[in-house]
Amino acid sequence: MAATQRIAAGAVAVAACAASLAGCGLGTDGTTGGVSGPQKAKPAPAPRNVVRLIGDGSTAYTGAQPHLPRQERLKPGQKPPQFVVFSWDGAGEDSQRLFSHFRQVAKDNNATMTYFLSGVYLLPEEKRDLYRPPQHSPGRSDIGFNDEQGIADTVEQLRLAWMEGNEVGTHFNGHFCGKGGGVGEWSVEEWKDEIAQAKHFVKSWKTNTGLEKAAPLPFDYDKELIGARTPCLEGQQNFRLAARELGFRYDTSGVNNQVWPGKKEGLWDLSMQLVPFPGRSFEQLTMDYNFMVNQSGTTTQGDPGKYRFWGDQMRDGLLAGFRRAYDGNRAPLIIGNHFESWNGGTYMRAVQEVIEQVCTKQEVRCVSFRQLADWLDAQDPDTLDRLRTLTVGEAPKQGWESFLSGGPAPAPKGVPGAPAVQR
Repeated sequence: MAATQRIAAGAVAVAACAASLAGCGLGTDGTTGGVSGPQKAKPAPAPRNVVRLIGDGSTAYTGAQPHLPRQERLKPGQKPPQFVVFSWDGAGEDSQRLFSHFRQVAKDNNATMTYFLSGVYLLPEEKRDLYRPPQHSPGRSDIGFNDEQGIADTVEQLRLAWMEGNEVGTHFNGHFCGKGGGVGEWSVEEWKDEIAQAKHFVKSWKTNTGLEKAAPLPFDYDKELIGARTPCLEGQQNFRLAARELGFRYDTSGVNNQVWPGKKEGLWDLSMQLVPFPGRSFEQLTMDYNFMVNQSGTTTQGDPGKYRFWGDQMRDGLLAGFRRAYDGNRAPLIIGNHFESWNGGTYMRAVQEVIEQVCTKQEVRCVSFRQLADWLDAQDPDTLDRLRTLTVGEAPKQGWESFLSGGPAPAPKGVPGAPAVQR
C-alpha cells in the first residue's frame, strides 16, 4: 500500500472556539428582578458545555461525545441491522478538501465514519526531529510532515468530525512498509513507542505550531483512541499485543471474508473484506488502493480513458458485497479508503456513490468502528456465536425469527454432528 502523499497547505483558517465548541461559557439562572426587599440567593447553576483543557490546550475534555446512539441488545428473533463502516487512512485536510467534503457527504446521508489520523500530520516540518521512529533515524517519515496551515485545517476537520459523532483513530506516524525497518518488523515495545508518539503529537500540536489561541480538539485522546489500521496492513501480531495492553478495543488491519467478526488477542477483529470484483475471476479487498493496483498497477494516474470504468468497477464491487450481506448473513461491511485523487479521483466518486446508495436504506447503519464495537459489546455472546455460523452471503434457511429465537446455537459448518446444509 503506497503512503499517502504529503499534505499541502490549505487556505481555510482554523475556526474559533465559539464556532466549533458552542457554549463554552457558563450558564445563568435566567431570573429577573422586580421583587422588593432582599432575595434569598439561589445555588449557582451547573456549567453548560464545560471545556477542561488538557496539557497545553491542544485537547480538552468537553463531556460525552455528541450524536452517539445508545446501543441495544437484539431481541430474540430480531434481524440484525446491516452495518457499513467507511474509514479513511491518514485523514488530513489538504488543498483537495476531501476531508471536509466527505464530512458533508456523511451528514447528508445519515452516516458517521472513522478517520485514522497520521500523527505526523500534526507535526510541522521544522519540528520533524521530534519524531523518533522505531528502527529509523530521527525526523524520518515516508509520508512527510505538515505546515502550520495544513495542521490548522486538519485540526478544524477533526474537531468538527468528532462533534458530529465520527471517530478519530490512528494510522500511526511515518508509514514505514516492507523490509528494512517496516512496521512488520517492529517489536511489541516499538509499537508501544510509536503509539505513544502518535498520541503525543495530537496532544501537543499547539506547542509545536504556536497556534496557542486556536480552539482545542474536543476530546481526551488517551480515552478517544481505541483502534487503528496498521500501515500496509503489516505488523498485526505485535501491534495487537501492544494495543491490548494499552486498552485498545479493535484492529482493522487484516483481510477477511464477509462473515461476522470475532476477537483476536482480546481485540475485535474488524478486518476489511473481500468482495466481488466485476469482470474478474477473483474477489477484491474493500480498499481504494487495492482496486487501483489491480487496475493501473502502482501508477496512480493511469489511462484517463479508463477512469470512468475503473471507478464504476469499484463502486459495483462494493455494492455487490453490500447486497450479498444485506440479503444474506448481515455481516458488517468494512471499507477502507484514502483522501487521494488516484486515477483522476475516480475512487472518491465511487465511494461517494456507494454512501449515497446504501446509507439511507432501511435497516442499514453506516457507523464508525467505535459504534460497531459498542454494538458488538452490547450483544448476547450466544447470539454472536450463532451469527458467526453463517457463511458468506448465507441467510438463515428458516428465517431470522427462527434463527435468533434464543434456542441453542447451531453447530458450525463442518463440525461433527452439524446438520446438513440445505440447498
